[in-house]
This record gives sequence, structure tokens and C-alpha cells, in this order.
Amino acid sequence: MRLALLQFDTLWLRREDNFRSIERLLEGVECDLVVLPEMFSTAYSTTADQVAEPTTGPTLEWMRSTSHRLQCAIIGTVATSDKGNFYNRMYVVLPDGGEYHYDKRHLFTFAGEDRTFSPGKERIIVEWQGVRILPLVCYDLRFPAWSYLPGQVDLLVYSASWAASRTGAWDSLLPARAIENQAWVVGVNRVGTDKDGTPYCGHSAAYDFMGRKMADCGEGACVRIVEIEPSKIAAFRERFRAWQDADKIEIK
Repeated sequence: MRLALLQFDTLWLRREDNFRSIERLLEGVECDLVVLPEMFSTAYSTTADQVAEPTTGPTLEWMRSTSHRLQCAIIGTVATSDKGNFYNRMYVVLPDGGEYHYDKRHLFTFAGEDRTFSPGKERIIVEWQGVRILPLVCYDLRFPAWSYLPGQVDLLVYSASWAASRTGAWDSLLPARAIENQAWVVGVNRVGTDKDGTPYCGHSAAYDFMGRKMADCGEGACVRIVEIEPSKIAAFRERFRAWQDADKIEIK
């Protein structure tokens, strides 16, 4: 499977401009899965009523049409209004019409995300091209129990708007999640400066199941391609069976 890590400057409430930025970066790119930053069409906001779309809103429609046109899966989050609640919802859209969503569990109380968004309650695992994918969002990265599924998932995907002031934590925690799950980990972050003047420095990256860096986007807009092979992770887990000794963690 070929993964495209797509890092760019998400512009505040400029959906069409953000869609065009993504499409430009994807010109000529051949891949099976595109990973986008958190709230990639509107830029990240904790004020849900300003950015939220209905469950059939323009961003999801763009994901559907783009996935079909490019014949690749697309992952990214959309502020979504659903049955009276707001969610930071991560969609996994497949070119065959399959569609899944995960609602961000750990809301960023430091910035007040919990005041307008509701937390998700369930993890999901999506299988695509023989790879079991666990979709996760930004702040989830700091809470290892939620992503701890050794032997059950092959690829953890984090879509993020992670501020530059906390880049050290981002760079440290992504490989940690890979090592403890014996799984590939991809984290895609934005660059640029948001409407409040907060800077973001990207550092989107991919790590293998031993925590070794496979790709790094640096601090500018870019797309990086990473190739993963399911047979390699299966062989590694068979040879080094740490997953068999893993603690059983119950999430309530």
C-alpha cells in the first residue's frame, strides 16, 4: 500500500481554496491512501457552530468525489453536526464506496474544544488492501491506552493540528505508539499560522513497526509517499511476539 502524507497550510473557512491546495499537491501522485490534517477544509477551531457541517456537507462530498476520481482512500477530519451534537469527526472514505467515521475521543480542553464538541466513545478499525487501520485524531496521541491494540491493528493514522510549541511531544510520541503496538504509525499535521496567530511547523511523519522513521515532511507544504507491505509486519510479529505478552486494557 502506498500512503500519501499531505501537509499544507489550512486556510480559515476557505473550503474551496483548501480543496484546490490538496488537489495541486496530489497532481501526478499515485497512491492508495491519502492522509490529511485535522479539519483540513476549514482549519482547526474549537467553536463548533462556526465550522461544523451536516453529515452530508461539502467536505464529505469532496472526499467522496476525490476518492472516486483518484481511486484511492482518503482520511481526514471534519467538524460535523449530527443529531444535535458537534463532533470532530474523522472520515475514512474508500474508492469502492465504503465509508467509515471515528469521532475524536480526547477533546483538547486546553483550548476549550470540550465546550462545544462532544467526545467520541468508540474506536473503529478499517481494513483496506489487507491493512487494518486505526484512525485517531491529534490530542488522542497523548493517551496511549486508547491506541493500544497490539496484534489487532497494522497502521495507526493521526490527523492533527499540532501547535509548533509542542512539536517535541509530537516527534516523541509518534514512534512510541509504533513501538508499543508493533505497527506502522502515520501522523499528518498542518503548517502555517492560524487565525489566532498560533504557528504550526508540520513534522508530518511515518514510522515503521520498530519505531524507525520512514518519512518526514519537514516544515513546509509537501506530499510524501510511504510504502507499507502487510507481509513484513506479519513476519516481524511472528518472529518477535511481544504482542502476546501485552497487558489487557479495558477502556470505559
